Amino acid sequence: MPRLILVRHGQSQWNLENRFTGWWDVDLTEKGEAEAREAGRLLAAKGMLPTVAFTSFQTRAIRTLHLALEEANRLWIPETKDWRLNERHYGGLTGLDKAETAAKHGDEQVHIWRRSFDTPPPDMEPGSRFDLSGDPRYANATVPTTESLKDTIARVLPYYQSSIVPHLKAGACVLVSAHGNSLRALVKHLSGISDDEITGLEIPTGQPIVYELDDEMAEVERYYLSER
Repeated sequence: MPRLILVRHGQSQWNLENRFTGWWDVDLTEKGEAEAREAGRLLAAKGMLPTVAFTSFQTRAIRTLHLALEEANRLWIPETKDWRLNERHYGGLTGLDKAETAAKHGDEQVHIWRRSFDTPPPDMEPGSRFDLSGDPRYANATVPTTESLKDTIARVLPYYQSSIVPHLKAGACVLVSAHGNSLRALVKHLSGISDDEITGLEIPTGQPIVYELDDEMAEVERYYLSER
């Protein structure tokens, strides 16, 4: 039975500081490193040993993957990095304190930017210190100026179908280390969650989610590994 394991990166420094992060490259905190290692120990203890891995171009997801694989003694497995697994781009909100942003624009407007399915935050202004259009890792990508969850899904799902599904169909146990919104895209697709409901789904940091799939890549069962 094909098996897909999803893990959101451990706590990052900007998670701790309650700032909008998006595509900006922020590292893990000590707590985030511990969460990643615990995820790997859990994979090993439950015998959920991945044979191939995927992650984004962002340090917090890459380091989560490596720390987890180290604990599971699976650092040697093939891994692929791709920008299409990046977090949602938060546009002009990038770097801002969430509480201060709510005080300035109002709770309702910030809630719409954060949780609306298809309403993106304001565009990032040209020349922003958070503009990554010149970053060499994105030389072959079109860096967005903002994204809604709908926009994020539009890049994640084609990548899943073209690059991850073939491994699942070949019998691999696939581990994806990514971000809250790029993983929401996969959960929405696999579990058939509606546009309205997916925006309220919280994916905790460092907690492996296991999908048991049938031969048609449809969900048979979904569960948190810590609950088994």
